Amino acid sequence: MSADFQISPINLMSKLQEVPHKPGIYLMLDRLGRVIYVGKAKDLRKRLSSYFTPSRKIRADIKTRALIDSIWDFDLHTVKNETEALLLEGKLIKEYRPKYNVVFRDDKRFMMLKVNLSDPLPRFQLVRVRKEDGSRYFGPFPHSGALRFTFHWINKQFGLRTCRSRSPGESDYKHCNDDVIRNCTAPCIAKVSAETYRENIKEACQFLDGGWRERISEIESQMDEASSNQEYELAANFRDMIDSLKKILQPTRRFTRGRGIPGSNIDPIADIQELRSFLGMEVAPITMECFDISNISSNHIVASMVRFEKGVPDNSNYRRYRIKTVKTQDDFSSMAEVVKRRYSRILIEAKKSMDNETEELTQERPSEVMKRLSRAGSRIKLPDLVIVDGGQGQLSSALKELKKLGLEDLPIIGLAKKNEEIYRPGAVAPLRIPHETGALKLLQRIRDEAHRFANSYHQLLMKRRIEESVLDDCPGLSEARKKKLLKRFGSVARIKKVKPEEIAEIKGISLKMAEQIIAFLS
Repeated sequence: MSADFQISPINLMSKLQEVPHKPGIYLMLDRLGRVIYVGKAKDLRKRLSSYFTPSRKIRADIKTRALIDSIWDFDLHTVKNETEALLLEGKLIKEYRPKYNVVFRDDKRFMMLKVNLSDPLPRFQLVRVRKEDGSRYFGPFPHSGALRFTFHWINKQFGLRTCRSRSPGESDYKHCNDDVIRNCTAPCIAKVSAETYRENIKEACQFLDGGWRERISEIESQMDEASSNQEYELAANFRDMIDSLKKILQPTRRFTRGRGIPGSNIDPIADIQELRSFLGMEVAPITMECFDISNISSNHIVASMVRFEKGVPDNSNYRRYRIKTVKTQDDFSSMAEVVKRRYSRILIEAKKSMDNETEELTQERPSEVMKRLSRAGSRIKLPDLVIVDGGQGQLSSALKELKKLGLEDLPIIGLAKKNEEIYRPGAVAPLRIPHETGALKLLQRIRDEAHRFANSYHQLLMKRRIEESVLDDCPGLSEARKKKLLKRFGSVARIKKVKPEEIAEIKGISLKMAEQIIAFLS
């Protein structure tokens, strides 16, 4: 068995002390590194601690006791809030299909609101699948109960129809009670014109697009008035309505961002100029590089670097790293390592590109050399702005390494997730850019892309680890032979495709053992 999986309960209890009191997702792993359970928590430390409390196992049902007995290790994903935890939980369950999870394994998707504006009398529908049918979709929304409440409220508030007919008429109206209870404006019998009804639909769409904030303020005023008049039941109804609206209409990350490419309604160049103004930079940050650490567990600590040119991803210059010098969950040291590796490599490449004569004569600092090479049209260049995912600690660690390399003049900032605060070298207080500005949204796109790229690399390594762990149970295969196999063929998937004769070419593995390996993996 691999040493990575020989984790005792004592080590697990020690690992628990490093778990943050934050919302997130936890993945329970068995001795082979396979994900056997995915769960969400408002407080990761408290939730995980409950699994290793002796009284929990005594009170638990048979399934839970079996799960606890199978836990060998765990991984973590921290998020902003419970809603994001719910979204990520569903995504990971669908991806790993753990045997102790039942919910979400049926590939059930989150609900959305759909409206086909090309219909004669459009109506909103609750759906789970987005189709290329020309309709408008709002969502997905993780809280189905709150969404259904809001769905009925929107229909009533704007007088929208709920009947299924694409072109309802008199026959449909005979079996409809919505007009009687004043939930529908009844366009099917011309109580309102089709134009008026479509205006109601348009207002409802605007409400879902962001106009809900003003409407919530009106409802809050109605709630306060009802409370002042001691109409507490009515006030409670208004309160529940507000809670449901806020729960589903607040913007939430979806964890399916694609490749960080902005939409058609975004002007990256304008965002860059706005960012330049906020940061007080002399030159607009046309080229930006962002670093993120995926520190989910100490098994695989990885980092990513993404580069954006003119506000859009430059995928060919993305880089990913396995942290080598840090063995524990230390974001500061990990950030220092990856920044050092990235820019020392650039300086080495720049040095190689210079002829020997120039190299001997120049006494320029590294930052000045890089500027001169950039002006000369060299493909080797430094970014106009470096972004690190994190606060003052990550920024200080990165800045320290840049100073060692002679790149202290390189513009750098830290973007902290909690309040989207921007930390700058030498600044006493963090900078807060208004949330509605394109400058902050640009930084968020870059940061989120770096986060996606780091997480995808971590998931790849996890998948490889799970596959490689299968070889641990192969009879007669020692750890040394396993390493030789993986070094030669790269992965278990490739080993499955080769012939026994190719495996037997490895020193220490006979043809008979090679046939046994192939049979075991089949």
